[in-house]
Amino acid sequence: MNIFFLKNSSLFLRPNGKIKFLMSQNENPQILDVGCGNNSPFRIKSLLPFCKYTGIDIQDYNQDKPNLADNYIITTPEHFHKKISDFKNIFDAVLSSHNIEHCNNPKETLDAMISCLKMNGEIFMSFPSSKTIDFPNRRGCLNYFDDETHNLQPPNHQELKQYLLENGFEIIFSKDGYSPLFLRIIGFFLEPISKFRNLVILGTWEYYRFESIIWAKKLKEV
Repeated sequence: MNIFFLKNSSLFLRPNGKIKFLMSQNENPQILDVGCGNNSPFRIKSLLPFCKYTGIDIQDYNQDKPNLADNYIITTPEHFHKKISDFKNIFDAVLSSHNIEHCNNPKETLDAMISCLKMNGEIFMSFPSSKTIDFPNRRGCLNYFDDETHNLQPPNHQELKQYLLENGFEIIFSKDGYSPLFLRIIGFFLEPISKFRNLVILGTWEYYRFESIIWAKKLKEV
């Protein structure tokens, strides 16, 4: 995919999404990508070629592009949070895009992500809304339990937000059920196709308000 198109279309369609988060960082940030499958090392290094990129995951998941990571860590589900906690006050930005709902130890993983951020560093978290447990079932995951690798219960947006506040963070952007307007309109018109095909397609998540987002900045150690 053309990186220029990816960046500009994402900024337009998802003005508070992870591309906006990444592009808001300084020219050469230290970035930790927590759960870095689906060619994330390639995409992020293409967007920010001068960043120092560290990716961590439990397997090589859909990595069919050149792996451009400066540091690439594969570990076990049991040791995932422990590997993150090896880093202390290192990173300018931590990206956790649809990862926390898969972790064996979600609280410990969040604590590790908090501890590895520098002062004034920022974290971006996206995850399924707790409301998704009542959504229709679709291939591609619309109901939370469509994905068998999800934890028994979805993350609670308000509890995660409050936990970050209690740990010295300022909330930059937060939305339970993120639904940018243009994608929601697309989802509305494509919903009959999505329903007929039993498949999540462009705009489906936004139409149903599937995704929750928290973007926060570390202001003090607690």
